[in-house]
Amino acid sequence: MNQTEARKILKDAPVMWRRINSIGIILDCNSTYASKLGYSKSEILGKSIFEHVPKESWSKMNESLQNWFETGEVSQRKITFKKYDNTIFPGLLQAVSLYDEKNNLIGSNTVIFDLNEMDDKKIKQYKEFFQTAEINLDKISKDYPSLNENEKSEFDGLKKMFNLLSLTDLNEIKNLP
Repeated sequence: MNQTEARKILKDAPVMWRRINSIGIILDCNSTYASKLGYSKSEILGKSIFEHVPKESWSKMNESLQNWFETGEVSQRKITFKKYDNTIFPGLLQAVSLYDEKNNLIGSNTVIFDLNEMDDKKIKQYKEFFQTAEINLDKISKDYPSLNENEKSEFDGLKKMFNLLSLTDLNEIKNLP
């Protein structure tokens, strides 16, 4: 899968990121997502999102999917994730829909925060990344009219995702039980 300039922003981002299709199959992820879960990227692509949560969390993940279908986004959904070695960690999921040029749902961009890592240093790192990402998206927006439909869809989805993330109070996340 070719990466657009917009998606390259997420390649080695400090946040866990994945893209899924409309039925929850992982189409792409960044290196942070893969390494945090203990898999290679090739072991993740094509798999269901349910493979990365313990069975006890399937109902929460299903509720999250249903909420996404109904509203087009998921904000601050706490879900337990499962690594390759079967250890678990609490995560906070944020997702926004992706649409094609005819406004058909094609999937979502999802960011997951590891709640065990939410300290002041990590929050600072996330904020700096979000600011840099916004700057890079602004640079890409200058070329928006010349982008093809796939690149426009990519850009629109990531712009929407970073808008959602910019509204997220990371200090509040740090203090979640």
